[in-house]
Amino acid sequence: MKFEQWNHKLLLLALAVPLRPGHASPLHQQARDAVSPTCKRTTVAVLGAGTAGITAAQALTNASVHDFLIVEYNDVIGGRVAHTTFGVKADGSPYTVELGANWVQGYSDYSSIETFDQTGAVNYTDLLDTYDNAYSVLEQDAGYILSKNLQDRSYRAGLSLSGWKPGKNMQAQATEWWQFDWEYGQSPEESSEEFAIVNYNTTFYQYSDANNFVIDQRGFNTFIKGEASTFLTPRDPRLLLNTIVTKISHNDTGVTIYYKDGCIEADYAICTFSLGVLQNDVVKFSPQLPTWKQEGIETFSMATYTKIFLQFPKDKVFWNTSTQFFLYADPIERGYYPVFQSLDGPGFLPGSGILFVTVVSEQSYAAENQDDATTKAQVLAVLRDMYGAKNVPEPTAFMYPRWSTTPWAFGSYSNWPPGTSLEMHQNLRANVGRLWFAGEHTHSEYYGFLHGAWFEGQKVGGTIAGCVKGNKKVCVEEVDYPMLRGVTPEAQYDPANGWFVTSFQTVGFDD
Repeated sequence: MKFEQWNHKLLLLALAVPLRPGHASPLHQQARDAVSPTCKRTTVAVLGAGTAGITAAQALTNASVHDFLIVEYNDVIGGRVAHTTFGVKADGSPYTVELGANWVQGYSDYSSIETFDQTGAVNYTDLLDTYDNAYSVLEQDAGYILSKNLQDRSYRAGLSLSGWKPGKNMQAQATEWWQFDWEYGQSPEESSEEFAIVNYNTTFYQYSDANNFVIDQRGFNTFIKGEASTFLTPRDPRLLLNTIVTKISHNDTGVTIYYKDGCIEADYAICTFSLGVLQNDVVKFSPQLPTWKQEGIETFSMATYTKIFLQFPKDKVFWNTSTQFFLYADPIERGYYPVFQSLDGPGFLPGSGILFVTVVSEQSYAAENQDDATTKAQVLAVLRDMYGAKNVPEPTAFMYPRWSTTPWAFGSYSNWPPGTSLEMHQNLRANVGRLWFAGEHTHSEYYGFLHGAWFEGQKVGGTIAGCVKGNKKVCVEEVDYPMLRGVTPEAQYDPANGWFVTSFQTVGFDD
């Protein structure tokens, strides 16, 4: 549920004359004008109008920096806080459902759950308590790793050491999916023990221990539009919608952004593109980003979280509408259409007949790369195992997004791989000259959460405002780490540690 949640993960020299950031040389400006007279010109270019982009621009405005342009791929602001219409109400109008971010920290009754396997309803909720007991041990262990600066390990290793070993028990596997994958969008094997616990604790212990599902029929991005309206006017010329960035040129004196029909020259740029976009090389950087930056980008993971919506006739609803969640343990495949959620219930969209199921990771990739008919047949087969073939009719509406193949997202939200250091994450986060980066993926504690994007946009916007204003205390570049070393010194690669031959042997090869 990670980026699904608003509980739930920043924002100088010219010619040979040394200048502080934000004080461009008039001669340099004239040279830029002469070289590219057709480019739009601005002080700050904000790339992306999602949460981080809007809060970055808001921070600039609050610091009285009004000369900026916001460049957005889509025809609406909001980024991965995106909704669409679905199904039909009694009056013939459609419902609004969220494709991406969907949760506000607050309250949701996770105890409202029924459990199933291929035989139908079967109660294995006791496994939820068993998992929680192991989690309590793991949580303390992760704190010890962090406080003593010990080597991180995978969340899977942490669970095993804490006594949770689901093995081939598919009910236990489903329980684990509900408790972990549904939150992080990837498996325990793919996730850091240390930073997954940090990520969870800094959000849920700081704010609240639960979430509230957004059903606002205006769409969840209404709050982002509301924030934007505090500094953007209707049809504000500083907001460039339907503008697809193809290339970013950058150096220590400015940034040039290229798109299909033109270009923008800016003193600074804030890149809020998703980690998935950065990893898929859909935007060219010139010169190439430094190796340390590329390593930061490629090391972290982009999870995919796919919600698959079905609407059934209101008089043929077959599930208990007073229950929110329905957990399914497939007998063969872990994470196979495992968690269904009812929107036809008190406090949600009663009478809607809407049910949706969530898949992540490999199951997301499979669903998103096959046609709707195949996916619908698979989901209905699961529901008919759960409730009986005769009780589950054909849906009147069916729909799901394909986040892993969406060219302005390439996934849903970021995740922290095991054994990856804070310094490596800082390389993902750090600026390259006057090109800065912000988004949920750049927040070291709130990665994957919507509020991570919020705070990172604010921070980078405020920092660049300080640069523009010549405030040395605020205009501070991010730390980066060009050389990150392993934990084993060279001397320990010896027979005592099972290292009997050198991997650097060159005998038999030509020089």
